[in-house]
Amino acid sequence: MAANVYASATDGGSGGDSAQTRSGTGVRTAGATIDCPDVGSKLTSVPEQARGEVDKELALLDEQIAKAYQRLSESAQQVQQDPGFADNAVVNPLKEKRAATLERIAIAIDRVGDRPEGLEALAACTVEDGNEAPAQGEGQDGGDEQPAEEQGQAGQEQGNGQGQGANGGQAGNGPVAADFADIKSVQPNANDKGGASGGSFATSCGVNENGLFNSDNIIAAPGVTNGAHHFHDYVGNQSNNAFASDQDLAKAETSCDDQGDKSSYYWPVVRLQNGAQEQDAQKPGGGIEGNAGEIVTPKQVTLTFVGNPREKVTAMPRLLRIITGDAKSFVNGPANANASWSCTGFEDRQLKDKYPLCPQGSDVVRTFKFQSCWDGRNIDSANHRTHVAFADAAGNCPSGFRPIPQLVQRIVYDIDAPSLQDGGRTTPLFAVDSFPEQLHKPVTDHGDFINIFDEDLMGEMVDCINDGRKCGAGADGGQNPAPGEEPQEEPTKTPEAPQEEPTKTPEAPQEEPTKAPEAPQEQPTKTPDAPQNGNGGGKPADNGDDGDDGDDGNGGGAKPPADKPGPEPEPGDASTAGGAQPEVKATASADGGNAAEQGGGSKNGDDEDTDGLGDSQAVGQATSAAPTPSVPSRTEPQAVGGGGLADTGAQLWPAAAGAVLVIAGFVVLRRVRRSHM
Repeated sequence: MAANVYASATDGGSGGDSAQTRSGTGVRTAGATIDCPDVGSKLTSVPEQARGEVDKELALLDEQIAKAYQRLSESAQQVQQDPGFADNAVVNPLKEKRAATLERIAIAIDRVGDRPEGLEALAACTVEDGNEAPAQGEGQDGGDEQPAEEQGQAGQEQGNGQGQGANGGQAGNGPVAADFADIKSVQPNANDKGGASGGSFATSCGVNENGLFNSDNIIAAPGVTNGAHHFHDYVGNQSNNAFASDQDLAKAETSCDDQGDKSSYYWPVVRLQNGAQEQDAQKPGGGIEGNAGEIVTPKQVTLTFVGNPREKVTAMPRLLRIITGDAKSFVNGPANANASWSCTGFEDRQLKDKYPLCPQGSDVVRTFKFQSCWDGRNIDSANHRTHVAFADAAGNCPSGFRPIPQLVQRIVYDIDAPSLQDGGRTTPLFAVDSFPEQLHKPVTDHGDFINIFDEDLMGEMVDCINDGRKCGAGADGGQNPAPGEEPQEEPTKTPEAPQEEPTKTPEAPQEEPTKAPEAPQEQPTKTPDAPQNGNGGGKPADNGDDGDDGDDGNGGGAKPPADKPGPEPEPGDASTAGGAQPEVKATASADGGNAAEQGGGSKNGDDEDTDGLGDSQAVGQATSAAPTPSVPSRTEPQAVGGGGLADTGAQLWPAAAGAVLVIAGFVVLRRVRRSHM
């Protein structure tokens, strides 16, 4: 079988060039991949004392697979000549390495708990045909969105029948023409539900215009450089790398407009297979592991938290970690897959295992709907899944779980439909970064989230959702309006420069909310060429190898300058819903000395961490901030109600002095007249 698999592995593209020639990376076109049992997903119970060691060994298993895949893809000629080469030179040595690693995992767990049974059976791997998609199934969304039976069938027939070997992407490991489907060939298959907690809370955190990337994954592989083996876009928290502690994350800068949200939102980057050599081209997680091409900056990112159709939601616990989707679902199968691809104007049609071919004028959209039920106890779990779950199709959480706000990430890209007929030479293919053996399949798309909302803001979110309102800094259209649109939520962007407000002139402050063009630095994606921004200089140069450059100069990328305060909210603006007073938010300054003081009073006067990281903000603990006494609208001229008696006296003294002089003159005149009589 190996010989047949690799017969296509050395084929060139439609123009006759090999993938090795096209990419310049030395990675050969691969028509096959390595399929190994996913150990991490099967370790559902690991004692806390063993978690660190086990996580590092699991990361080592990923590295072993990546190296084995690289050896396999570089050895296509030998495999073609010797059908036993793959087993003898790749698969069997990999099995031996995995067996030793699995034994260390078992020993680590056995030291503090019960030794896991059956791990040794997970050592063996196989070589599989890279053209075969995993078996279809419901996926991770628990019935909320069923895969479309007609998904991309038309797309599978495009590209002149080219397989993996004939159209292997820039690095030779995908995508292929069969990975794409015309969105217009897909039947509508997405349904939105209302219900008991029908409100929404949106947060605005930019599009990674700061250029913060690395190939770490602090959730799945903490303390391991290049633990993801692919690059991530990061928005929100600016200190996310493999070595960041909970305290580091809590004290970090944030790209979010509301400084009370220091949460970390991250996902694999999307690349154009256009021959570009990014700064990570010769680095782990980048070109060395088959992730090649130009990184595309999103045109728009919306981060919205929604409710549950059956009952009220409760607060997320602080530092809750959620992974949605499965980065290894091409070989694991779709049980935990949660990818959703579509096009603007067609978002009632979602693709699970195909990239969309969008018509002219329509943009590519990837959407993540995160788990919305929490076990009420844990902020993470051994396999990073069992502490959270999806509600069923009716909105019911599993027994013992409670509904929490559901994060919905919507990421938009200005990407033209690739030219499949010539393997992307006219218009390049695009794909998400992936583990090398996953061949950049769209089904492997996934998202990651760490909750670092301060307690008061989390309380506002819960109240807003349960009251059926739309709130938050990204409400009413998100943080990145389309070109020509005026952002409606800019009044919430004032916290960055509160110190300037007393100097505002009183002439016409009520008009400021409409002056969106005066703050273009807050809307870097409004121009059509914005997808090219944010990747210069700070692009994947840091690539996660050292992991600690994430917050150098990145924290203020989406903030207005200190000498240009943002416009003020009008009374009744949606951004102030939920009891949040603009003045309260304005005290949370984003300047360097105060950036770490967010989080609902988590710092004392000596700047010591006193918030008890890891404490739950669960129901009964996270409540909305107490309503503050209403204050006069800041749209009033400062002279109204703003002066004291001294100010009034200072303005009356000249008039009083003049009156005294007039009276004195009158008295002198009377006396002169009397002296002459």
